[in-house]
Amino acid sequence: MPLVVQKFGGSSVADATSIKRVAKRIVETKEAGNDVVVVVSAMGDTTDELLDLAASVTAKPAERELDILLTAGERISMAILAMAISELGVPARSYTGQQAGVLTDAAHGKASIVGVVPERIARTIQDGGVAIVAGFQGVSETQDVTTLGRGGSDTTAVALAAALNADVCEIYTDVDGLFTADPRIVPSARQITSITSEETLEMAAHGAKILHLRAVEYARRYGVPIHVRSSFSSKRGTWIGHDDSQSEESSMEDPIIAGVAHDRSQGKITVIGVPDVPGAAARLFAVVAGAGANVDMIVQNVSSAATGLTDISFTLPEADGEATIAALRAAAGDLGYADLRYDDQIGKVSLVGAGMRSHPGVSAKLFNALFDAGINIEMISTSEIRISVVTRADVLDDAVRAVHTAFDLDSSESEAVVYGGTGR
Repeated sequence: MPLVVQKFGGSSVADATSIKRVAKRIVETKEAGNDVVVVVSAMGDTTDELLDLAASVTAKPAERELDILLTAGERISMAILAMAISELGVPARSYTGQQAGVLTDAAHGKASIVGVVPERIARTIQDGGVAIVAGFQGVSETQDVTTLGRGGSDTTAVALAAALNADVCEIYTDVDGLFTADPRIVPSARQITSITSEETLEMAAHGAKILHLRAVEYARRYGVPIHVRSSFSSKRGTWIGHDDSQSEESSMEDPIIAGVAHDRSQGKITVIGVPDVPGAAARLFAVVAGAGANVDMIVQNVSSAATGLTDISFTLPEADGEATIAALRAAAGDLGYADLRYDDQIGKVSLVGAGMRSHPGVSAKLFNALFDAGINIEMISTSEIRISVVTRADVLDDAVRAVHTAFDLDSSESEAVVYGGTGR
């Protein structure tokens, strides 16, 4: 019997009506002859509300206690969903991440999965029931509850699919699949029917919110096919990595661009007056790594011949900015720089497509599109299948639309539908 892992995001289970609709879809999947495991996120904006609650009590909540608090959201939704499924005549049991056997390291707030032992889940399937698992959470070897970071329910679903050798991992969301841009910004964005794992990794890494980056990496590593669909419609959705060779061939022969991703959650640090000597950059980024920051783009200016100094700019998640600045200031004596600047009013636009590697002129068209829109470029980064640029945050949406139109990605059909979610 085929095994399907289904993941439902917060907007799909936002209220009782939504949960009943999701329960009906799960039961239909079960009655179609499939074994079903479900991973569920917290209802609606519950996680944000819990974060606000913690912030009203303390500016710096203990990471361990914050993890315990945040996992409450998924526990509520998993139990209510199990009740709704049982009400439709199908046995269902809910499990926390710990009960489901999701084992993680001890990094509270951004834990990584180190193993999955889904014994209780497997028993529920064998008994003919539906297993409902709380996403976004696990347990460390010290038996402390941990969370996987925002979007971590996607990773939970893929990890369970890999451990259970599932036939597919279905990610249900509030849009009909992956689009060539965020339909909230570009209503004319086209739906992508099939995309390679490689392209999806770049899209996820550079701001696309439909799938969590770590989930895509996990799926690629363990060969888990992902099917992104809407929980509000029965449309075909988007297959990811289902047949990478065929998907990539299509992307090279038809549209050379998979889509345009954007990210408004980054900051830029500029380290001014760094001695231009061997090892200076290594020492600087060792300090950044020690602060736990994930560096994205890096630009080093040409050294001044008169002073022997250079400036180094890099981008990182805005959430890591304060700790990184503090670490760099603490190491100022060892690094020998003149000054630090932090800018959190930036945005990043990324053009992604496997076909780019065989088509010249893509960069020129991108830069011309931004020039014609009057948008200045502050930083540039490239890979074989991606070009990213940093702009001002207040023109980010304009930049996305300009690039999307320049590469003929706009759909001539009806506008994309966003069924739910606040985008908060």
